[in-house]
This record gives sequence, C-alpha cells and structure tokens, in this order.
Amino acid sequence: MRIAGAGSAFPQNVYDQQAIVAALKEYWGERLQRPELLERLHARSGVERRHLVMPTEAYAAVDTWGKANALWIEHAQELGNSAICRAITPLGIAPTDIDALYVASVTGIASPSLDALLINRMGLSPNLKRAPIFGLGCVAGAWGIARAADYVKAYPDQIAVVLCVELCSLTWRRDDVSAANLVATGLFGDGAAAAVIAGADTGLAGPQIIDTRSVFYPDTEEVMGWDISENGFRIVLSPDVPLVVKRHLRSDVDSFLAEHGLSRRDIASWIIHTGGPKVLEAMEEALELPEGALDPSWECLRQVGNLSSASVLCVLQDFLAHRRGAPGAYSVLAALGPGFCSEIVLLRW
Repeated sequence: MRIAGAGSAFPQNVYDQQAIVAALKEYWGERLQRPELLERLHARSGVERRHLVMPTEAYAAVDTWGKANALWIEHAQELGNSAICRAITPLGIAPTDIDALYVASVTGIASPSLDALLINRMGLSPNLKRAPIFGLGCVAGAWGIARAADYVKAYPDQIAVVLCVELCSLTWRRDDVSAANLVATGLFGDGAAAAVIAGADTGLAGPQIIDTRSVFYPDTEEVMGWDISENGFRIVLSPDVPLVVKRHLRSDVDSFLAEHGLSRRDIASWIIHTGGPKVLEAMEEALELPEGALDPSWECLRQVGNLSSASVLCVLQDFLAHRRGAPGAYSVLAALGPGFCSEIVLLRW
C-alpha cells in the first residue's frame, strides 16, 4: 500500500488574523464583554491567516443551523471536487479510476452524503465503494489513510481516495462567547484535502504504508467534540487535550514502533496534525523531538489554521511535494481527535 499523491483546495476569501478578530467583534457586538480576551487568545493561536468560505460580513446573515448546513453542502462539493482533482490529475488518474472513496467531515452533514453528491458532480464510477464518516474530527485524516490502506491491502489492484472537507467558520454561533469558542474561532479554518492510497499492483509510487495503529482512550469523551442542539454545533474543547497527549502518545508510539523493531530514533520525519500551539508543543515534549522536527506542522498552522480532519493531509501534501524522505527512511503520520483517540501510521519512503 502506498500514498501516491495528495491535493488541497481552499476558499478564495483569505484574511489575516487581525481582520478576523475585527470581524468577530462586530459579529458578536455587545455579547462580547471581554474583547481583549478575544484579541489575546487569537494572538496566541499560532495562526497568521485563514481561508473562510464566505466574506466576513456575510456571516451575520447565517442565523440558523439550516442556513449554515445548506452553505456547507454547497461549498463542500466545490472544494471536495477541487481537492480530489488536484490529488489525482498529476498521477494520470481519472475520476472513474477511483475504486473507493472515504469522506470525512465534522462541520456539516448531508443525505445523500457528500460522496454521493460528488459521484454526480465529478462523474465518479457508479460502482464506487463509499464510506462517509461524521464525528471523528481532527483524527479523521489519519483514520482515512489507515482505513483506505486496509482496503487496498485486500484489493491490491485498486485505488482509494481519502477526502476531508471542513468548513469550520460555518459553525460560528452568535450565542456562544465561551472561552472555548473564542479559542476555536481563532484556530480553525476552512479547506479540503485529499490523499490517494494505491494498492501494490497499481504501479503507483509513493511512501509505503507499513502499518497503522488505532488507540482509544476510555472515559475521555468530554475532552473534545460538539454539543449538538437545535441551534447547531457548540464546541467542546477542554484545556486537558495537551495533558492527554503527554500522558499517552509516547508509550503508544513506542509500543507501535517496537513491533517493527524500530524506535523514535529511527524516524526521519513526523507528519503531524496541526492541533494548535499547545498540542504541538505537547507532541514535541511527549515524543522528545529535536528542534524543528514539527516545523512543517507549525507552518501549516500559520498559513491556513487548524483544518480539523484535513490538516494532517495538508501537512502530508507538503511532504510529498517538498520534503520527501530518502529511500528507506521512515516517517510517522499521526493525528488525534474526539473520543479521545489517536491514529498512527508508519511510512517508509
């Protein structure tokens, strides 16, 4: 199993962090009793700019969950289409060549699901095997690679695509000025990313997927996720996320690598989800990484923010385009998300 390619797509509206802060002050108005807290939290987010699916002045009109979700359905199709095309076209793969499609999002829902809508929009095969997933959040990009690898291991002559689309700005709520939401509105951006997972008999090149590991941490469901009501999604984002990372990640990675006769010293590069400054710092500490090891993740965070499920695929795209490992070198791709849980993928270039 190999990762043959990756692509991403972003909305055309791009704002620096200061412009978004100004827009949110206007959006919340008198509800925001501590604007200085908003400024401070956004300044500490590690984000310099983000793409938003709409101009900032348009969000005031999105006053129901139904309106937000209708916008998600519209724009998720457009961005998902573009991300898939940018992943497959350089490889000479046509849409009809895709055998399985894994689609993840945690910022909107549709039935028929997004994958079904893309079959019609892109002319994908009517025999496409589909796996739409909601609820995994930030871990879903790594989860999708792992599950697509399972698929092409069983069908080595086939190609699977993982697509993650997150339009986080459509979850903004005017009735929520909690500290968690102030953090979230400063951290999460909009975008889509796709990865191509190829079976051994397809002839496609790329880093080999050696193995994957899923880890669930019992009784941590309050760490991250959504409270969902008639008003839409309300962010659950505990300050304990970095503590969970520090408590578990090192032993999880060490035991996984040991099964392959490896240790962290054997890993040439780390392809890590852009969870935010405190999460990235916790990963650096937990894994005892050398200085600069997570620079690609930090740069992705600066340029587009945390894209939830799509983030790790964007970092992967950067590695495939600009940071490919030497032949035989090992990489670890990893992400964490609601559950709380982690997905770890061992790659060999």
